[in-house]
Amino acid sequence: MLNPDPADLSLQRQDADGSGALSSEVAGAAIEDLQREISRLQRSIRQTIQSHLNRFAGENFGSLQQNQQMAQAIHTLLESHGLRVQCSECGHPAILRVSARPGIEHGAFVFDHTIDRRRTFHGGRAVMPQIRLVSKPARKKAAS
Repeated sequence: MLNPDPADLSLQRQDADGSGALSSEVAGAAIEDLQREISRLQRSIRQTIQSHLNRFAGENFGSLQQNQQMAQAIHTLLESHGLRVQCSECGHPAILRVSARPGIEHGAFVFDHTIDRRRTFHGGRAVMPQIRLVSKPARKKAAS
């Protein structure tokens, strides 16, 4: 037999008038509790991903194509969790990319982001940088 969730029991007990309806205060408090729990879980996920990705800091993956594939895999993972990397130069949320660069045999790891409506690339090292994760910013509405 399954044990009932203690939160469900506390909500049922607070149904004082016997109608089966919850007060908006009780429901609001339950939503706030849920939001706190989700925030805690998201923080844990972000920290876990960041810790694992930082194992690659200072590395390159052997070729321009392999470096680009790794950057794309990281982006796909982060996108699925609503995350971006933080640009180490300016602090803006960014996408980690690898660009072909003269003098850097296997490409340069760069932070791709927009500042003042202009696409900007910061960084440019031959090895993967330290990663700090931040929330993905909300999309900006198109100007009318």
